[in-house]
Amino acid sequence: MLELVVRSARAVATGVLSLELAAPDGAELPQWSPGAHLDLHLPSGLVRSYSLHGDHRDRAAYNVAVLHVPDGRGGSAEVHRIAAGSAVSASAPRNAFALEPASHYLFLAGGIGVTPLLAMAREVARRKAPWTFVYGGRSRDRMAFVDALSALPGGRLQIIPQDEAGLPDLEAAFAALPAGAAAYCCGPAPMLDAALTAGGRTRPDVPVRLERFAAAPTERDPSADTGFEVELARSNITVTVPAGVSILDAVRARIPGVMSSCEQGICSSCETAVLAGVPDHRDSVLTAKEHAANDYMMICVSRALTPRLILDL
Repeated sequence: MLELVVRSARAVATGVLSLELAAPDGAELPQWSPGAHLDLHLPSGLVRSYSLHGDHRDRAAYNVAVLHVPDGRGGSAEVHRIAAGSAVSASAPRNAFALEPASHYLFLAGGIGVTPLLAMAREVARRKAPWTFVYGGRSRDRMAFVDALSALPGGRLQIIPQDEAGLPDLEAAFAALPAGAAAYCCGPAPMLDAALTAGGRTRPDVPVRLERFAAAPTERDPSADTGFEVELARSNITVTVPAGVSILDAVRARIPGVMSSCEQGICSSCETAVLAGVPDHRDSVLTAKEHAANDYMMICVSRALTPRLILDL
């Protein structure tokens, strides 16, 4: 756990607050890579994940930006009450949305989804790799970091406020890509679904990586779930996970401090190593290759395909 101080708290768009977090003694912070996020442990006890949007080469501070969601789960409202000088705790950064080598990068951002993509675009520009950035939002005043994106060299930036220009033409953005390109998308679910559809229809050769604000909808029938056992190898405890109860909740009944944040399978806070057994992966974080490897699972949503799992807990 990192103990940090809020060096500054500033509005960067309507409803968006950016926090600069540093070590109280000014020491260097742990390294991170573009696409990473950290978990903020708020004074109320809530834990929320936020993407880092700064320059990953700057070890003096972490920067996160938070959209105020009045009807949300309470985390954003609490963050917006944090003032400069406040003490906060955070996890070390983790990255489940990392940049992979590509001939050209397409970044598709919707609203506050700009945060991880800004860090990525900054790094891609530094490498002098070609990039296209399509940034949509409800209105221009609600779109953070437009100036920072506009200052990046070597790419093509499209700023598309919906109230002025409608929705981005995602099919055109995919169609213009050269061979070997990759797309990275972060934003609300309708935008991500549209990106997957546009990419699949126009350029099925282009891999599309997503970071979601909420879990993707599923047609899975929860009434079909069955119970199973989970052995916690380091704790020498075996717990029964009944139907309708998550592994996380069953484990927490015996080990209350197990980490989690989103509890929707989208942030990787509860990622746990699998030592034996076959998980039933239901997260939106791990890739298909990582699912097939069965080395890790998100215990907040995933279950078991075998009667017993052994986890590194």
